[in-house]
Amino acid sequence: MRFRVLKISLFFSLLICSISTIAQDDRFQLPLALRNAYFGVSVGSINYDFDASQFQAPVGYRFNSVTVNHAAVRLVLYGYEFNKYLSAQLTYMRPVSWVFYYYDRDLEHNVRSSVWMNVGGLTLRPQLPISKHFSLNGEAGLGVVTRHGFSASDGTPIISGTTYASVLLGGGVNYHINDNWRLLLSTTYTPKKTSANQPATTFLSAGFNYKLSPVSERKLKKAAETGYVNPKQWIQIGYSSNFLGYGVNNALEKAVLFWGGDAEVYRGLTLTYQRNIFHTAKYFALDWGVSAASWQTKGAGTGLSNPNKEDFFTLSVFPVARFNFLHTQPLDAYFYYSVAGPTYISKKIIDGNDTGEHFTFQDNMGIGMFFGENRNWNAEIKIGHYSNGNVFPQNAAVKIPLSLNVGYAF
Repeated sequence: MRFRVLKISLFFSLLICSISTIAQDDRFQLPLALRNAYFGVSVGSINYDFDASQFQAPVGYRFNSVTVNHAAVRLVLYGYEFNKYLSAQLTYMRPVSWVFYYYDRDLEHNVRSSVWMNVGGLTLRPQLPISKHFSLNGEAGLGVVTRHGFSASDGTPIISGTTYASVLLGGGVNYHINDNWRLLLSTTYTPKKTSANQPATTFLSAGFNYKLSPVSERKLKKAAETGYVNPKQWIQIGYSSNFLGYGVNNALEKAVLFWGGDAEVYRGLTLTYQRNIFHTAKYFALDWGVSAASWQTKGAGTGLSNPNKEDFFTLSVFPVARFNFLHTQPLDAYFYYSVAGPTYISKKIIDGNDTGEHFTFQDNMGIGMFFGENRNWNAEIKIGHYSNGNVFPQNAAVKIPLSLNVGYAF
């Protein structure tokens, strides 16, 4: 495998030089970008009138029925409250299960194919307080609708894939439990687009938002007195291999705790820089990082000499949520989860799988530890995943097997 070590080394040399001037250590306090930020989850019923009118099949195909599964979820990936009257938020909405079309194809009866749908949003959210605990809100801004359809056996699209910008509108009622927690009853709407043969989408939901607040002086003082070492920054080198197969990936995918992938990595080499930006006294930490990696796929054949193996590389920026579950004299152990790290992927077609575009997201999940008297040494075991989250109509994912990372903190 041809690892691009020189390119990776140059990338990280420039990066570390560029961040070496970052100022003082005030990691007990939330960064400015997170003070008064909020995150949220809503669940409810999504409705779009998919029917026979979208079924544009060639001769030999006959529409039978369509099933619209209404359960759906909407995430506030990042929201910011400017004041009590106005917020802005980035959201992602999708059904729990897809729309299914049933049809006859030649001699096959009741064949099933799926239509994937999701709606991203970048919106303003005006809010009107009406009492101590209740407020009304509106919502208006940009919606990005993505649909992944399916094709006939000869490649003719039956329901074509599409991505387009739209208007996203909404409103709701909020109950403020306290300064941090809000319960929501909401609705959102995107209009139909005739040229894409896409029906209007309506989502009725209930959920919550959690607003982050600056850490109080009392908590800052308490955190400073714990004596735990919290490394500020570290660099890692990692090696991935499918020597042990993909059992961990598959088990966590089946448990709906992580994601799998259509293209499978055979082995890979990564170089990572990670920096802590916030930590509590004992248990929780937020980091950001960058990574460059070179990968080789499993390919279509078998064996070390499989000529169908493909090489590709990725460049990523990513957030990390770390949960420190063990503090002992020789080491501190943690579990971590990293989701939706913006990534450049060098190939769009990998082992015959269409991953979408060169833009995708990196996800990692693993356990690790810092050890040594000053916690200068680091080791992690993780699995990974690349996919575009259905931002594009094509979204074949990439599965990264178990990886071992070792690092040095400074």
